[in-house]
Amino acid sequence: MHLLADDVKNLHKYEIRILRALEKMMRHYTWVPEDILKVAVHLSATETKYRVDNLIHRGMVKSDAVPYKGYTLVFKGYDALALSTLAQKKTISALGTMIGIGKESEIYEVLGFGVIVLKLHKIGQRSFQTIRINREYMPEKTHYPWIFASVKSAEREYEALRALNGKINVPVPIDINRHVIVMSFIPGMNLHRCRLENPDGIWQEILSQIKSAYDAGFIHGDLSEYNIMYDDAIVWIIDWPQWIHPNHLNAEAILRHDIETVAAFFAKKYRREYDIDDAIRYVTDKTVK
Repeated sequence: MHLLADDVKNLHKYEIRILRALEKMMRHYTWVPEDILKVAVHLSATETKYRVDNLIHRGMVKSDAVPYKGYTLVFKGYDALALSTLAQKKTISALGTMIGIGKESEIYEVLGFGVIVLKLHKIGQRSFQTIRINREYMPEKTHYPWIFASVKSAEREYEALRALNGKINVPVPIDINRHVIVMSFIPGMNLHRCRLENPDGIWQEILSQIKSAYDAGFIHGDLSEYNIMYDDAIVWIIDWPQWIHPNHLNAEAILRHDIETVAAFFAKKYRREYDIDDAIRYVTDKTVK
């Protein structure tokens, strides 16, 4: 169930209070007990029930009666909290259409200072449980709701975009709230949707971007034709939450996988064969600028 502008505009202040209370208490409870929620929001029992029922009806909160009556905040409610805050800050003024969806994110066009983009990180919603093992920012403790994992994912990507902006072609980070990043709009299409007239030149440009990121302390970690964009003039690299530092224990293997994945795309679509070892040497050679 995707977020609509009315989902945010029609939130009552008491409903926002309830969503914020659930957000705070979900750090301690899988299901926030009804009695504790009532005390936390400082509303009458009747008002609390009415507002919670509204949130459940709109798909922002879920309830369960086993082993006790309790509530949990789900992504649509968390989306509404983040967008409400960004609207109050005047970072965004209008929510547009969804322009992309992946296993771990949703992308929307919005209005701010012109047309900009919202990226809503949604770890665990469509991806596999193994990310608890494969992502360094996932703690070992068992109680760690996906909404908070998504906040960590957004924070990591925002950190990378801030550091890489001006060094390679990435979206300009504008703001962040909870699991939502506001960034500049990137023209063009994902590489797998393009028909390149000069694939060898684009391959070299991608390697140059990978190298500049590496020199700045970032290995993408999940690079493919789906998160490289091209606008007939510029190559852009997007989606940075899984980045690692070149000093990471598995850096060599992860860098190789990134390059092999992109090379496999060029081999399949354009019948180009590139030497992976040469590419890795170029990226990691500190004497080459």
